[in-house]
Amino acid sequence: MKTLILYSSTDGHTAKICQFLQKVIEQQEETTLISVEHESNINLKNFDRVILGASIRYGKHSPLIVDFINNNTAMLNTLPNAFFSVNLVARKPEKRTPETNPYLNKFLKQISWKPMELAVFAGKLDYPRYKFRDRLMIRMIMWMTGGPTERNAVVEFTDWKQVAAFGRLVSQMKRPPNGYNAAGLA
Repeated sequence: MKTLILYSSTDGHTAKICQFLQKVIEQQEETTLISVEHESNINLKNFDRVILGASIRYGKHSPLIVDFINNNTAMLNTLPNAFFSVNLVARKPEKRTPETNPYLNKFLKQISWKPMELAVFAGKLDYPRYKFRDRLMIRMIMWMTGGPTERNAVVEFTDWKQVAAFGRLVSQMKRPPNGYNAAGLA
């Protein structure tokens, strides 16, 4: 089987998570990793499984990932598929599940695609890497939510065991024999 991991990464941490997922999945099969920022015309017919991942910035996923989903919903529905969101709200254990993460829930209401598997991963806080405006805004958000606010803080909140478990789960997803996904859509 061939798996596509397509992602949108604001500061590079979602790309790092995708690279880790690729290593987990490649133990079982061929995996292609593509940034939606660099390639948006992807022929999904070349793949047997699709994983999409996107980071959050100011409460929203990238419009490029939303456009890709909206333009490819029918094809996504024919393949085993998954979606994961990377955000700093997920640093709190009570906000780290698909059911409890407000950004993922808001996102799922904006799209018609219903992923077969979902995950939420805590991201990385990297004040030195951010542009001035982003650093100020993110520090204010962290202050309001009880997160780190030290000017030079770099904190990786990602639970790599959780990412590995998601990779193993997704790598076991198979295409139903009749060509329909779990929702019964062609």
